[in-house]
Amino acid sequence: MTTSTMPGGPVFTDAGFRRLFAAATASRLGTSIGQLALPLTAVAALGAGPGQVGVLATAGTLAFLLIGLPAGAWVDRVRRRPVMVAADLLRAVLLGSVPLAWWAGALTLNQLYAVALLCGAATVFFDVADQSYLPHLVGPGRLTAANTALVSMDAANQLAGRGVGGLLVELLSAPVAIAVDALSFIWSALCLRSIRRPEPPPGTARAGLGRDIAEGVRLVARHPVLRVFTAEGALTNLGCQIVMTMLPVLFLQEPGLSPLWLGAFLTAGGAGSLLGSAAARRLALRLGEGRLILLTSVGIVPFLPLLPLLDGGAGLWAAGAAWTALTVKVGVSNVIKVSYRQRVTPDRLLGRVGATMRFLLTGALAIGAAASGLVGELIGVRAALWAGAGVLAVSCLPIVCSPLRTSRDLPAGQGTA
Repeated sequence: MTTSTMPGGPVFTDAGFRRLFAAATASRLGTSIGQLALPLTAVAALGAGPGQVGVLATAGTLAFLLIGLPAGAWVDRVRRRPVMVAADLLRAVLLGSVPLAWWAGALTLNQLYAVALLCGAATVFFDVADQSYLPHLVGPGRLTAANTALVSMDAANQLAGRGVGGLLVELLSAPVAIAVDALSFIWSALCLRSIRRPEPPPGTARAGLGRDIAEGVRLVARHPVLRVFTAEGALTNLGCQIVMTMLPVLFLQEPGLSPLWLGAFLTAGGAGSLLGSAAARRLALRLGEGRLILLTSVGIVPFLPLLPLLDGGAGLWAAGAAWTALTVKVGVSNVIKVSYRQRVTPDRLLGRVGATMRFLLTGALAIGAAASGLVGELIGVRAALWAGAGVLAVSCLPIVCSPLRTSRDLPAGQGTA
């Protein structure tokens, strides 16, 4: 991989990374608020039912299935930072249209669907460019430290953002919370524009987009570790999204619950993700990365039957404990898996390999949202929670059934397409 020109020392000594971190802090805080506020706007302001909430959640992730793979091939042909800035500004404009339409009395579900879909498309390009840009900015030796900082910050934002989001929705309304999300993307774009380090020129274009896409897919499919990580991650995302899609509906329908309690529940998940991401590097050194992934994947299974017990009484605390355990696992996985993928992927394939994995992992979110809305509409909201818990229970099987179950450490070396 190409080495960074960044001088030695801790990752926060570099001004470029500090600006990237500030951008991510602002946008992810706003995103945490918006992920809570958008479905609550649909339910509280427009009377959306479980099926419509499922459609809204599907729209937000559908772009990864529609354009995820070509986006990766395209990002590998251009400089990544301008793509990230443009995606931030587009998301700010789209989200800003929601409170404006609400204040004008013209907000509709169709507008929310369109905003979710187009914001999802912008997020596809941003995420692929972001994870391809980081190795150039910090160098291969600091990827784990940089990802630990970013994932921990993301978890802290979930901890704060969803609590703040619940409070904003409770006190001011969901559309006002979406306005805060829009402002966060403007700040992110300004921070990214201020990074001074020149970005390396993009790789030369290949013979065709199809061949470029196939090269990234081939590396993921043939790599023994990335293939397993992708399967396990897709199942985890599928189960999480089935549960998450119905949570706003349940918290507004169940006696004794409210948007404020939903914010508190998701804040507990943010605390778990923060704990997992902050401890991932130290635990990996003590236990080994391979063993840590196995232990966390299997360790959540006993907690999962508590999720569907969520209610306005003791079930809230039991389900909250299960959700926190699940997010600890997710925090650990995000640091270890993303750092490993960035280490073993050749520079010229970073965008395409990232897009391939995003296509599958975030595509699972789209499928999960659609399935959750269907189950919630036809059978019931709580049945959707049971379905999500069941998928999460089997998500460890790709790890358990692979050679990784006996490996202390993950194999080194770059993948080949």
